[in-house]
Amino acid sequence: MAKKRATSLLLGACALVLVAEGPAEAHHAFGAEFDREAPILIQGRVTRLEWVNPHTWIHIDATMLYKGIEGDTIYPTPGTEVWAVEGGTPNTLLRRGLRRDCLMPGTEVIVDGYQTKDHSIKRANGRDITFTDGAKIFLGSSGTGAPYEADLVRARQAEGRC
Repeated sequence: MAKKRATSLLLGACALVLVAEGPAEAHHAFGAEFDREAPILIQGRVTRLEWVNPHTWIHIDATMLYKGIEGDTIYPTPGTEVWAVEGGTPNTLLRRGLRRDCLMPGTEVIVDGYQTKDHSIKRANGRDITFTDGAKIFLGSSGTGAPYEADLVRARQAEGRC
């Protein structure tokens, strides 16, 4: 009888934990959503920043967009479009020297990244972000490696800039 009651309590506790958690968003792999064969450069001003887990999102009002990079040829796409760029977790970006206040609305940036597999969606996975002073910071992309120019980041921090 005690064994049956203990089993019932355990199952009840498990059910309570599952209900309390609520719906969870699935985390995706880079290759599930983004196209490694579709690099993109987005230049423009930050319009909004979502500093949330599991990924930060930088919304950019793109004034110049370079798509379809083949060899040495870059095809510019003029106009203004709002793009959402996925970055790493806030903690990952902080460890690399990128703070939330570095990406205030109006900040001019260039983002090097990869488009979603559905090219009709204005969304990308960010590899690097470059500021007007030349500082380049790796955005924490899960599918494209992690090189970034640490010397530029240290110099930017030493001067009191993000």
